[in-house]
Amino acid sequence: MNQDELLARLNGIEWNDFECKKAQRAVPEDAYKTVSAFANTAGGWLVFGVSEANGRLEVTGVEEPDKVQNDFLAVLRGGQKLNRVIRVTPHRFELEGKHVFAFHIPEMPRLEKPVYLKGDPRQSYLRRGAGDEQFTQSELERFLRDAAQERYDGTVLTELAADACFDLDTVKWYQAQFARRNPEHTEITDPIAFLLNWNFVVEQGGKLHPTRAGVLLFGTGRFVRQILPRPVLDYQRIDTAFEQWSAEQRWHDRYVFEENVFQTWQGLVTRYMRIAEHPFSLDPATLRRNDDPPDYVAFREAAINLLIHQDYGDHGRKASIKLFTDRTVFWNPGDAFATEAELLDPTEKEVRNPAIVKAFRRIGLSDQAGTGIRAIFRNWHELGRTPPQLKNDKARKEFELVLVNKPLVTEAMQRLRQTLGANLTPEQADVLALSLSLPDGEPLTLTAIRSLGISTTQQARAVADHLVRQQLLDPLSDTQFQAREAIRQRFAQEAQAQARDQAGAKSGPSRDQVGPKLGLSAEQHRMLAQMTDEHDVATLMQWVGRSNRSKFREVVLTPLLALDLVEMTIPDKPQSSKQCYRLTAQGKALRDEVGQ
Repeated sequence: MNQDELLARLNGIEWNDFECKKAQRAVPEDAYKTVSAFANTAGGWLVFGVSEANGRLEVTGVEEPDKVQNDFLAVLRGGQKLNRVIRVTPHRFELEGKHVFAFHIPEMPRLEKPVYLKGDPRQSYLRRGAGDEQFTQSELERFLRDAAQERYDGTVLTELAADACFDLDTVKWYQAQFARRNPEHTEITDPIAFLLNWNFVVEQGGKLHPTRAGVLLFGTGRFVRQILPRPVLDYQRIDTAFEQWSAEQRWHDRYVFEENVFQTWQGLVTRYMRIAEHPFSLDPATLRRNDDPPDYVAFREAAINLLIHQDYGDHGRKASIKLFTDRTVFWNPGDAFATEAELLDPTEKEVRNPAIVKAFRRIGLSDQAGTGIRAIFRNWHELGRTPPQLKNDKARKEFELVLVNKPLVTEAMQRLRQTLGANLTPEQADVLALSLSLPDGEPLTLTAIRSLGISTTQQARAVADHLVRQQLLDPLSDTQFQAREAIRQRFAQEAQAQARDQAGAKSGPSRDQVGPKLGLSAEQHRMLAQMTDEHDVATLMQWVGRSNRSKFREVVLTPLLALDLVEMTIPDKPQSSKQCYRLTAQGKALRDEVGQ
């Protein structure tokens, strides 16, 4: 962190990777809780010499800088107050004539978590939002499972006999897939001998016992439920859009899988194929029929990721797949050990269940090591859709992947490109479109650029730098960018024009159609009914109960602007922070008509 980056962070608030302490003459005791929290979660910056006043961060300075720094570093390197040695590099700044320290606390490797205080694992902390939270018992158990040298799926279940717990049909199915995929291997026809060969059965004390991976993959339902007292997967099809759904609403199709993992996979594919699109095409080289759904690769890799990487030792939470009309949400108990940027690298990653992962890869049911997430992003980009959303929550140890069925390059973006006067490659145009699709205030990162199928960080930086030179992006830091204000304004105008055209196609331009014929939603009617003056966007969102600003604009506000029912108070600066909205004469007429 350099001084400019620190000043930028001080203009914001404390959050999950940024914590400030006053620390004028001594290191505050709660600083070590923050060290534990950052080390156990995703790392972060701990700053001394800054305090919070009236919701703002204020530079107060460290009055005894040498003492505070030396005391803090001595504790981190001593391995006594904390159970691990924490290696940090101090950054010393002088702001407003006052001393300020910034220490980056790195995330610790899997085998070195949890980091705790006073020799007591119960005094382990997690970083959530702007707070340091002490582990619960279940959270401590999750971290200890992941830190174990012996992997959970490789444990030998000595209480079970190998000849009694396997579903032979599943084993034979797997043997057939394996033989077709690996013809060079000597065929082993006996099911138990086959499983013994691949270490799903282990001999101990002259007896054969299954491993946990063996039962999870090939076991009969009875034995699967014995070692996993919760479902493998909860599948739900919900025939509505995500934003229009609430947890109280009933699903339209649901199946809770409690079979072994391979039976779960087969049942899941059957349900997916019933509802997927199956366009007919011929491979021009082989003239063979290809009727795989266009999004099959993304669905396959995301679903298999769910099955092979979940924490099967977590008996309180179950994996789920929710298929909405506009997106599919894959949720897993168990975080990825890699960062989001590392997940996009074509390198092998450390995995939670190595025996289960290898079983899938031996029969070609998963891409080669380290490429599954990349395959998802590549397939989704080939379909012209916005990049998948990843949430790897290391505090809650959960992983979510969302496939949003929404085009990256909209009609408004196409209109904008025609007016730019810049010659952009498809790759550069996609990056610009992505920057304009982000919620207000969210920067475009190099990792986000790589999500468009760009292989390396260096290539992503080259694309971003080109767009900066074309005056289409502004750099916020070395790794973050945003669309230039003038470009965002022009895009907002094109989006309004697109919405106006769509509204006109649906309801026609006639002024007589003001009223119910416009097909306004209940949210839009509720907002119009309360607009009596000029109101900012936060007030309007509060009236309709929305928290996502971008979705509010897309679903509620922009259509009203397009229909000339609502107008901006500063129309020449659509992105102004002082922007407010008021009813037009037509909007007032509609409000009065509906209110009568």
